[in-house]
Amino acid sequence: MAVRDRLRVSERDAAVLREVGVFLGSLAAGDLAVRCRQGLAYDAAGWAARKREVTGGSSARWAGSITKATHDQWALARRGQMAEMVWLRGQIAQIEARMARPLGAKACRPERLARGYGSRSEWHAKSRRLHALKDRLAGVEADWATGRVHVVRGGKRLAHLRHHLDEAGLDERTWRERWQTARMFLAADGESGKRLGNETIRITGTGETSIKLPAALAHLANAPHGRYVLDATVAFKHRGQEWLDRITANRAVAYRIHHDHVRGRWYVTASWQRAAVPVLPLQSALTRGVVGVDMNDDHLAAWHLDVHGNPVGEPRRFFYDLSGTAAHRDAQIRHVLTRLLHHARRCGAGAIAIEDLDFTDGKSREKHGRNKRFRRLISRFPNAKLKARLVAMAAEQDIAVVAVDPAYTSRWGAQHWQQPLTTPTRKTTRHDAASIAIGRRALGHPIRRRTAPPPAHQNDGQGHRTVQAGPEAQRREEPRPHPPGPRTRRVPPGSGTKAGAQCAQHRSEHATEQQSWQQDSLPLSL
Repeated sequence: MAVRDRLRVSERDAAVLREVGVFLGSLAAGDLAVRCRQGLAYDAAGWAARKREVTGGSSARWAGSITKATHDQWALARRGQMAEMVWLRGQIAQIEARMARPLGAKACRPERLARGYGSRSEWHAKSRRLHALKDRLAGVEADWATGRVHVVRGGKRLAHLRHHLDEAGLDERTWRERWQTARMFLAADGESGKRLGNETIRITGTGETSIKLPAALAHLANAPHGRYVLDATVAFKHRGQEWLDRITANRAVAYRIHHDHVRGRWYVTASWQRAAVPVLPLQSALTRGVVGVDMNDDHLAAWHLDVHGNPVGEPRRFFYDLSGTAAHRDAQIRHVLTRLLHHARRCGAGAIAIEDLDFTDGKSREKHGRNKRFRRLISRFPNAKLKARLVAMAAEQDIAVVAVDPAYTSRWGAQHWQQPLTTPTRKTTRHDAASIAIGRRALGHPIRRRTAPPPAHQNDGQGHRTVQAGPEAQRREEPRPHPPGPRTRRVPPGSGTKAGAQCAQHRSEHATEQQSWQQDSLPLSL
């Protein structure tokens, strides 16, 4: 859990924070260099030696935060190397499979054969790309074997921007200030049992903020015990009561102070770890119905379903905009999930059903060809971030999240639910119908509205034909009516209400009673 508030610091406070951040940032950069040189030869003794070296210029607590952040950054770089190796191997395998096929050959899904390239020039270009990917993979594998990582404190993008200042519209002084700001370090881990949960960066219940200065900057202190008290106060609006309960009980709270150079603002972020949420059994989570959600590029389509799989109420659509900066996209995802959870609470549903989408291996040109529009669509699709954020936010509302197989939900939902739910006053979209299919799959019901007819004969003589609801459910779908006539086989031929008009209605000028009739079978799917 993390909450953030703005620090409206004075000029003196800003100068002290900047000096402390730059000093600790230099220590963090040196520690990161040592950790990267160690590579795989890492043990607890090496960590202790690094911590003792950093402690000499700061303090034991600052050294602990710096070494922990360094190790986390190195581990993140290692995970990035592994992800890159997996991606490179997948790309190489796809290109080799397509190059082994004849030119213009079509794909054969039963035999798992990829389609061939369209022309000789494309085949030649892909062969050159194959060699480039293999060389790149060899370099990454060599780095992985030796434990070598490539990390830039401050970000590679900002480092590369130094050589393109004219294109970015920056001068050297502005870039250097941004670079210095990005490399500052002002983060302290929490400690349970200590006063207010943190001895290094301390925030009281009234919002007073103080920092334990490093030993080399103790002359900047304006409070006893080498601390500096800021003029600005903090008031966490979001989850402020939960944060206040933690610091009152002296439970661990981590703080991070950072500077937004573009806006010229200072912020403080408080974070803590909550207890693990117990996983509910699936049947218990679905006892109050479910809200099926279909994730799209610009909106979420949701529909509430009861325990029998019947759609209740009206469909809902929650729109969001994923253009702009990363902070704007994160805010849009957070807002749309908040509205979705509020809708689930109002409906009384105990679970939300989503598709278990995964596009990690499906964004390349080798799989989708030259369909650039579709590749861009799935590349900006926030499925991983949306699912992770939804699980975290739903746990706060005591709402379960059920992930289902996404296969054919849109197609079968549109086939079986879009037209029956469309009325003169309500236009049901394909995405709305897909949300019903997702919800029914989470509940364990088939997506089709009806089951197969009884095997003995094609009528309702053996009972109700639908599995949506039992006889005790109100407003359930009743069996089909039985109008008199030859086709129902309820009355003898020629004695029905429409028997006299059969010859006139039949185009072949033969009575319908003289021909056999058989009900068409209902297709299970497309």
